[in-house]
Amino acid sequence: MATKKTKTKETPIDKRETFVSLGKNFAGSADSVPEKLEVLYQLQLTDTAIDRLVRLRGELPLEVQTLEKELEQIDVKIANINAAIDEQKASIDGNKAAIVEGETTLEKYRAQENQIQNSREYDAINKEIENQDLLIQIAKKRIDESKSSINGLKERLEITAEKRNIIAEDLAAKKADLEATIASTAEEEEVLQAKRKSCAAQIDERTMAAYDRIRESNSNHLAVVGIYQANACGGCMHIIPPQRLVEIRSGKKVVICEYCGRILVNKEQ
Repeated sequence: MATKKTKTKETPIDKRETFVSLGKNFAGSADSVPEKLEVLYQLQLTDTAIDRLVRLRGELPLEVQTLEKELEQIDVKIANINAAIDEQKASIDGNKAAIVEGETTLEKYRAQENQIQNSREYDAINKEIENQDLLIQIAKKRIDESKSSINGLKERLEITAEKRNIIAEDLAAKKADLEATIASTAEEEEVLQAKRKSCAAQIDERTMAAYDRIRESNSNHLAVVGIYQANACGGCMHIIPPQRLVEIRSGKKVVICEYCGRILVNKEQ
């Protein structure tokens, strides 16, 4: 009877993993330890070079993003002001129509005054005339209020539009500076990105995830470092014990800094 082959269950990648927790996985790779260390170091050098190009852009990307957001907010304000103006204009048209209708009704009631038969009819007609006259006066007052509101809204619109023009000009200038900076380093960055892709393709997914996590968690974005001044970690500057220095220089074992968790390689910094 044939025996069933059991498939080894692969442990899911934990984004919190560090190089320390990946020690066994690293050592059990098909690639030799020295080769893998060299690839990781070259990846780090490439990423550091890319970081340098990004820093050349300075605060321009953030400034462009901020100005674009401000412009969007101002466009919303302008749209709201225009909508408010349209609303007031519609109110004026409605009140003008109410005045025309009220004056027509007034003429009808005044014509009926000549046909009044008694005081009761007279009082009723006069009451209707007073009501219509009051409604007309209210409509006229609302028209004046709407006109005054429109004038205030137009002043706000003019100020907001001027502000928008200033921001739009500033944004165009910042974008031009950013595009010029990117263009000046585009060729170099393209080469570096291709090199990064090549290095990343040689590293297993778990190690790559740990590398990216450590880079993101450190302000200097260093995950793989050399030896600083012959006996210190090139990432955190803590002194490395002599025995670990020997292991690093042999290149046959993965050595992790016990203070910062970075991989230490046999390179002088």
